[in-house]
Amino acid sequence: MGHNHIHTPVTRREFLTKTSLGIGAVSLASLLNPSSLFAATNGPHFVPKAKRIIYLYMAGAPSQLDLFDYKPQLIKRDGQDLPSSVLGDRVTGTVAAQNSLPMVGTRWDFKQHGNSGMWMSDLMPNMSKITDELCKIQSMHTASVQHEPAQMFTNTGSELPGRPSFGSWISYGLGSDNENLPAFIVLKTEGLEGGFSGLYSSAFLPAEHQGVRFRGGKDPVLFLTNPPGVTEAARREQLDYLKKMQEGAFDFWEDPSIKAKMAQYEMAFRMQTSVPEVVDTKGEPDYIYEQYGEDSKKPGTFASNCLLARRLAERGVKFIQVYHGGWDHHSDLPKNIGKRAKEVDQASAALIMDLKQRGLLEDTLVVWGGEFGRTCFSQGQLTKDNFGRDHHPDAYTMLLAGAGVKKGMTYGRTDDFGYHVVENPVHVHDLNATLLHLMGLDHERLTYKFQGRRFRLTDVEGHIVKGILS
Repeated sequence: MGHNHIHTPVTRREFLTKTSLGIGAVSLASLLNPSSLFAATNGPHFVPKAKRIIYLYMAGAPSQLDLFDYKPQLIKRDGQDLPSSVLGDRVTGTVAAQNSLPMVGTRWDFKQHGNSGMWMSDLMPNMSKITDELCKIQSMHTASVQHEPAQMFTNTGSELPGRPSFGSWISYGLGSDNENLPAFIVLKTEGLEGGFSGLYSSAFLPAEHQGVRFRGGKDPVLFLTNPPGVTEAARREQLDYLKKMQEGAFDFWEDPSIKAKMAQYEMAFRMQTSVPEVVDTKGEPDYIYEQYGEDSKKPGTFASNCLLARRLAERGVKFIQVYHGGWDHHSDLPKNIGKRAKEVDQASAALIMDLKQRGLLEDTLVVWGGEFGRTCFSQGQLTKDNFGRDHHPDAYTMLLAGAGVKKGMTYGRTDDFGYHVVENPVHVHDLNATLLHLMGLDHERLTYKFQGRRFRLTDVEGHIVKGILS
């Protein structure tokens, strides 16, 4: 006789009766550890300082030593070999093969700005004007020395693929403030590498928490527009019928992925109206375009994405990630970093001040930075006009502005060579724990059980950086 392969659903009572644990053991487990059965979701754990995050991600790792972390000693000792006592054990194979490691001082002028006297490079003239709004963390350090795992680590808390991204955790923990737009939206500078799909995946979290990418151009979200000949009424009728079928399937199988799929279909239908409205910036006044720069009129540029990020923030989107690639300057750094900085400087500053003028900076947190820093010595040949810098995970800089962080503050310090952190180190897990805290989420309680283990963004680490909190 063959086996019956039709899987009929089992009620909770039947399950508890048939299992060796029984209801008593399960009840005892929940009393001893209430969080063992349910993850804390659907709302903040405490009153948040921030309602949303705009994360400006510089993929490829900008050189902190040429932008933010002023090192006169490197300028003074330009061309001399880095002392062996300073060199750590985490270097790439490329650098290990070099016969010498000549120190290279920045070729740009650094000045102190604002009431705080924050040091900033001439490469960032517009950001230099708003230093009294910024919190500069100069003591970041991270796990990996290579791009892809380091970017995965910053965005998901793991160097390996398969973990939910930061924005997905925010969406899962807090839900959405706008039923017509996703809680997590991703924007990328068109034509530049940076921001591969694994960085905004929901992984094992329900699929509706995945980041939704908005593109520049006629169709911002792929496959959202109805095909020719399909009316809105016909699409609505199709979805209603599909919903009935899926509800029947859920009643039978009780598979949560069915409900996630239903939610995604409904969101896509509502986005057919909401997305064209939000991406159409033609109604913005001229002074806004002037504030963000000429590129803000061209869809898919960093400036245009910053303006769009503000529009999404106004409409209650919880997590907006703006990727700008091209920061990997192993060679020709003087030429390339100037180009990248020019693409982002004006719009980054404009976004922060635009949010402030609208009263949105009070409950919006802006984050600016990449996956790691660059070395204080030259990769390849050092000349008067040219050099490169290799990857450096042990010391780099990130900027914060807005809700809940101190203004005009420089936190942490690196050594005279910008090689090691010597004061107030901040690990990526610490930063992520702090950002979650500002959003009203306890990073140790925001968990999801998968394959027998409770996962979280900060894995089993992370401490809140209280020194930067206002």
